[in-house]
Amino acid sequence: MSTISEKIQYWLDIASYDLETAKVMLRGRRYLYVGFMCHQVVEKTLKAYYWFKKEDEPPYTHNLMTLAKRADLYEIFSEEQKDILDILTPINVQARYPDEKDEWAKSLSRDRGKYLLKKTKELFEWIKLFMKR
Repeated sequence: MSTISEKIQYWLDIASYDLETAKVMLRGRRYLYVGFMCHQVVEKTLKAYYWFKKEDEPPYTHNLMTLAKRADLYEIFSEEQKDILDILTPINVQARYPDEKDEWAKSLSRDRGKYLLKKTKELFEWIKLFMKR
């Protein structure tokens, strides 16, 4: 059986891996997948924080606002951090389903991908620092 700190580390490790994957996707000009991987980074980081805060299994959801609220983080997020959740949440679903995949892919550019990656990295680091307090 894993300890809580091992579970937190598990989620942070795979979030970090996904952050590196998002960088590779940006270099490869796969902007939809930059957004998808950014969503994954934030989701996994929120799940790590949920373990930290609640010492319990996080809810099974991909909705970033739900995770942040259930982990008691949403209320202390800045408006910019909340905006990132709003942007990333639908990308998780849209990247998986072909009907809407093409539309989303057209809406994401290199600049948008760079922005999402930058803001995701900032949020990832902010939540990790918050867990050290």
